[in-house]
Amino acid sequence: MTTAFVYDPFERNHSFPGHPECRERMESTWTLLQSDGILDSLNRVPNSPAPLDPILAVHSAAYVEQLQEICQQIDHSASHGNSVSQSWNQSALWLDPDTYVLHDSWQASLRAVGGLLQLTDAVMTGAANNGFAMVRPPGHHARPSNAKGFCLFGNVAVAARHAQQHHGAERVLIVDFDVHHGNGTEEMFYDDPSVLFISIHQYPHYPFSGSIDEVGLGPGEGFNVNIPFPAGVGDAGYRAALQQLVAPLAREFGPDVIFLSAGFDGHWMDPLSGHRLSVSGYATLVEELLALAQTLCSGRLVCTLEGGYDLNALPHCILSTLRALSRSPAGSSDPFGAVKGNPRAADKVISSVKRRLGIR
Repeated sequence: MTTAFVYDPFERNHSFPGHPECRERMESTWTLLQSDGILDSLNRVPNSPAPLDPILAVHSAAYVEQLQEICQQIDHSASHGNSVSQSWNQSALWLDPDTYVLHDSWQASLRAVGGLLQLTDAVMTGAANNGFAMVRPPGHHARPSNAKGFCLFGNVAVAARHAQQHHGAERVLIVDFDVHHGNGTEEMFYDDPSVLFISIHQYPHYPFSGSIDEVGLGPGEGFNVNIPFPAGVGDAGYRAALQQLVAPLAREFGPDVIFLSAGFDGHWMDPLSGHRLSVSGYATLVEELLALAQTLCSGRLVCTLEGGYDLNALPHCILSTLRALSRSPAGSSDPFGAVKGNPRAADKVISSVKRRLGIR
């Protein structure tokens, strides 16, 4: 099993002190991946900034131009470098209450998209069976015409459209198991029957969207699926959703490639959620998605990082994902185990989604 991997250390230049979406997320992860040795078994994909054309396939030209101009206006001398300083702190601008940009955020965002596009190319051409893009800033909250929720460009949406336009993928499945609803990805494909979008998330929770009744519009009706769980469903709830909803919908849809928005902020140690998943639970989800991809689309599974904000749990979630993708005999790396106590029942939500979509 050949697993492609992309990481660009330029992402460190996009970071705001004290913000949960910071460069320390990748620094702690990179340290663990290096010490583990798994990087030696992966197909490292080179990275370069994405051209604007694939970004403009899902984002408005006005927004892309505005983002570039805003970043370029920020004092570069204050925001450039590898050391966090008070001057850097003062150089950030805020696009919404949660989303900051620095001078280098424009380039970091292009490189995040570019890395995922090159990973997509590797998987779609058969140079790799599957892959993981360890990129930031994340993307699934970015809307067609504005940034939102730490996200500047819709990374997975850009890559999905790229797979269609440049590799002939007629049907694309996007699964999003980040604890927050992938509102941006949903919006970009809401009326598009060629993209099946399935989001499993905590509800109600930021961004306060993602209800069962958001099923798509016009020709896209039925191709947008939300699985809005209450807090605390844990590993069992997510696995049940994958087996009882994601898998049958995917088999009926017949995708040419599966994309995974891999947010690990549902881990029980994460400060931004209450879903109580474990590292091993996430690894199991990735293993089952990989098995589904092997059955439906020759194993083509392209994963990109979204959330995950506990600096201890996130590295092990990513390491375990890479082990699952590459079929490493080492198995998952879970020094924290599962949270104590019984998970909250998930069957009511699953039954409601089945009724809404007519799944037996």
